[in-house]
Amino acid sequence: MTSTDLHFELHGEEQEVAVVRLTRGKKRNALNDGLILALRDQFDQFPASVRAAVIDGEGEHFCAGLDLSELKERDAGQGLHHSRMWHSALERLQFGPVPVVAALHGAVVGGGLELASACHIRVADETTFYALPEGSRGIFVGGGGSVRIPKLIGVARMTDMMMTGRVYNAQDGERAGFAQYLVPTGSAFDKALELAKRIATNAPLTNYALMHALPRIAEQPSDQGLMTEALMAAIAQSAPEAKDRVRAFLDGRAAKVSKS
Repeated sequence: MTSTDLHFELHGEEQEVAVVRLTRGKKRNALNDGLILALRDQFDQFPASVRAAVIDGEGEHFCAGLDLSELKERDAGQGLHHSRMWHSALERLQFGPVPVVAALHGAVVGGGLELASACHIRVADETTFYALPEGSRGIFVGGGGSVRIPKLIGVARMTDMMMTGRVYNAQDGERAGFAQYLVPTGSAFDKALELAKRIATNAPLTNYALMHALPRIAEQPSDQGLMTEALMAAIAQSAPEAKDRVRAFLDGRAAKVSKS
């Protein structure tokens, strides 16, 4: 489905990076069902050239969460199916076709934090703040936040946020684990795009393993995780591109790791 609240463009010499931008700036990019479904569909329809993506929000905020003006009264069954719809959509980011870098600024609140936590790398600028106000509104996270956010910051911190309404600023949020990068105000998108272009140069199977295998290995008992690792390593190194890259390194045609 299409949405006027979502903008899509391609970057890079080979159009290898997709930029997906929330465009409800007047609503602080609050999420309604149409926008969530548009995100799902957009990630299902990337051109074949795309090897990494950036998700951004127009205006002063990344995403202020669920659009409460569209909150409907639902019975338990309807609420269950609505939550599962969000799960399906955000799984298309986390376990979709390409790695996703989030460019965070301003509000990363409620459903906006759930959206950010479904991405693989998060870049925050100094205006960013994080909150989960669902606790004070008598509701509970329903977009996968109870699974993804504790993996970033721990159960205790998430419990504190929802029980007390605690808000993390950009600096404390980066230390807590919400974002892997903290950059000056106004530069989150540029940094996210830079990272996405770098990620797009990786072998596709390596990126696939990091997106799809690594999170599952982390959840497995060690013996099963080691077997999954061995299988994924065998598959990745058998790809022609991997063989070419190793040969280039051994021949001295590839750069060695050095301090940045």
